[in-house]
Amino acid sequence: MKSSDWELMPAFLAVARAGSLRAGAELLHTNYGTVNRNIQALEASYGVALFVRSTKGFKLTEAGEAVLPFAEQAEQVIINARKRVEGLDKTEAGTLRFSVTPTFAYDVITPIISRFQEAYPDIQVALRLTSAVENINKDETDVSLRAAYDVSGDVVARKLYPMAMGIYASKAYIHTTFAKAGPQGAGLSWIGWPENGPFSNWISQSAFPQADVRHSVSDGYMRLRMLREGCGISPLPVVFEKFFPDLCRVPGTPLEFGQTLWIVLHADLRKTVRIRRFVDFLADALMDLRPDMQGELYRR
Repeated sequence: MKSSDWELMPAFLAVARAGSLRAGAELLHTNYGTVNRNIQALEASYGVALFVRSTKGFKLTEAGEAVLPFAEQAEQVIINARKRVEGLDKTEAGTLRFSVTPTFAYDVITPIISRFQEAYPDIQVALRLTSAVENINKDETDVSLRAAYDVSGDVVARKLYPMAMGIYASKAYIHTTFAKAGPQGAGLSWIGWPENGPFSNWISQSAFPQADVRHSVSDGYMRLRMLREGCGISPLPVVFEKFFPDLCRVPGTPLEFGQTLWIVLHADLRKTVRIRRFVDFLADALMDLRPDMQGELYRR
């Protein structure tokens, strides 16, 4: 392998995984033209086409399939080396990457970051707001806050506690629309998800199976905004009662425990001082929020 191949290989892996130049460029946070040039240069270096181009995207050729496992192994070796060296860092300084969902980032996490920077002014937090589960072992992030029933894989996961969930609406929506609602929620509107299969099953078992799914949105914070604007009803973590007094749980509906909060990091970063300081600080701050995260279910 030529030395230049190392520089071009990320483009190959990104397009192989994403299936197109543009999607691959998004994975690498670069532009379409750069990825295209790198793919062409790599193919010229090998003297063989690595992808079949079509209107449906990029598909690996036989040669591309042969290269893929070696490229993935090389990528993992580089990532492991980086993590191992970072794990030797003993200073309370530097940058760490932290991924969290937009739903929690703005109101739950921002005050924690503010207090953290006061306590550790030489540690910078590079926030990535995403609802996707980022791959710790693929070096997409250093620390991640996840809501999940379980966490698997070769990662270190600090389990905190399950969050309480309820059915919420704006106080104005409850005052005006619920008075006119029919049996089992007829006349009410759910704010759902684009993939409504599991959500539809959940609706059928809720107190409002006759309410229609009028709107759908994948972004949790947008769903929260729509609730506050009186667009309907939707499940929501109870903690948002603390931040938005214009929202309230639909009368007569219970709180239930949902997914558990986890702080996840790469195993090799456990001894990196800045990572450990941030993880401990984040965990303590979230534990302080536990009564608000669990509402009336706290200590049950």
